[in-house]
Amino acid sequence: MKKLLALLLFAATLPSIAPAQELPDRKQTLAALVRANDYFMRKYADPTAVMPYYSRKKVYESNIWTRAVYYEGLMALYAIHPENRYYDYACRWADFHKWGMRRDDTPTRNADNYCCSQTYIDLYELCPEPHRLTKTLGSMNMLVNTPQVDDWTWIDAIQMGMPVLTKLGRVKNDRRYFDKAWEMYAWSRNTLARGLYNAKEGLWWRDKDFVPPYKEPNGRNCYWSRGNGWVVAALVRVLQDIPADEAHRAAYIADLRAMCKALKACQREDGFWNVSLHDESNFGGKESTGTALFVYGMAWGINNGLLDRKEYLPAVVKAWNALVGEALHPNGFLGYVQGTGKEPKDGQPVRYDSMPDFEDFGLGCFLLAGSEVYKLQ
Repeated sequence: MKKLLALLLFAATLPSIAPAQELPDRKQTLAALVRANDYFMRKYADPTAVMPYYSRKKVYESNIWTRAVYYEGLMALYAIHPENRYYDYACRWADFHKWGMRRDDTPTRNADNYCCSQTYIDLYELCPEPHRLTKTLGSMNMLVNTPQVDDWTWIDAIQMGMPVLTKLGRVKNDRRYFDKAWEMYAWSRNTLARGLYNAKEGLWWRDKDFVPPYKEPNGRNCYWSRGNGWVVAALVRVLQDIPADEAHRAAYIADLRAMCKALKACQREDGFWNVSLHDESNFGGKESTGTALFVYGMAWGINNGLLDRKEYLPAVVKAWNALVGEALHPNGFLGYVQGTGKEPKDGQPVRYDSMPDFEDFGLGCFLLAGSEVYKLQ
């Protein structure tokens, strides 16, 4: 009896182990994606309308980067659930903007302004009408044919801009676009402020303002969640496009693997990631956009044999279940979305029921994530 009591007392001192979560059924995943997207398409039934900016009395063109990210997600949803209304909605948007950049300032070097071209290229591949690429080619050919490589001074721009180049490289079978994408990526990674990528920690500083000696309140490096999520998404989208023999493919893969390893190590117990990856005291709490982008990257890595399924699937499942179970409202609104900005303090507060300044890009991130979770089996 004494031995049994001692064993029970010893067992009580051991750390509890939460049961592993299960991958949701595909029907459940698709239902969550459709619910979230239906909410948005009902609320913004006219894709040509200007966009309200909730924290200010301003409106923006509907081909700004935030809406462009939404359409990235919509096209990912369309790829697994090809409803005509998704295609029609995207085409109405593109037609209204005459398949041009924000403010129609073609050619432009501003990645935020040509992010919309990712969707233009996707739509061109579904219906290859030349006018769909005319303005995109104008800007991208200008990038390719000029020597500058120092455009992407903030890491968000890597996602907004780099996939446009690699998509065109694939569609046009022209490696000049792949080469330019690498040159611009490498400048941001290795040269700007002595490199925005910290290979020792596998994470990126958002821009030159956040490299050391800048520190978080706890004394650690400042790594903004969504900023790193943008890089993860960019790497995925580039790797989807470049051929197996592209000169820098191995380098992109190495960066994606290193980032996923670092991110897995700082995931919250509840499945989310904090807005500040290495300082939970600096506006800590659940955040959906960075979380969704990390799910997107890890799930894609598993689906394409670049990440070990046994090691990364639990992190993906826990994060996705948290997004669907704790962030997605019954009506399809997505909570815990940090508004626009560039660091943990921006776009606050981040709550279940808080309305971000733009509510389109968060949904885009969610749709990208879910489209890859849907493919997991």
